[in-house]
Amino acid sequence: MSLNDPLANVLSHINLEENNGKTSVRINHVSKLIVSLLNILKEKNYLGSYEIHENNRGGFITVHLIGSINKIGVIKPRLSVKASGFGKFERRFLPAHNLGFMIVTIDEGMMTHEEAIERNLGGKLLAYVY
Repeated sequence: MSLNDPLANVLSHINLEENNGKTSVRINHVSKLIVSLLNILKEKNYLGSYEIHENNRGGFITVHLIGSINKIGVIKPRLSVKASGFGKFERRFLPAHNLGFMIVTIDEGMMTHEEAIERNLGGKLLAYVY
């Protein structure tokens, strides 16, 4: 059976296991998008380390949770935003100013919305976390 949105599945699984107090989660879908998202979350200290395991079925990722995620989710539909328009979406998806961040994809890759504002870039919103 195929997944309709693997990114949404991964983020909801992380959110569920984090709320249940687990220390690790196994992600059965490996892609460049998911790995780069995990890199951003690790850099911002929302996740611990993760390992990518290869097997004959596409592999899986084991992510170590550190208990700092209150909520994480995907933004659907993938909304386009200009460099000057992040404030509206911050008020919509984040609970308070400077609490959490949104993940934006641009031609060069993925970054937080704070980095996109500093570099004066727009893109598509993928996810939020706080």
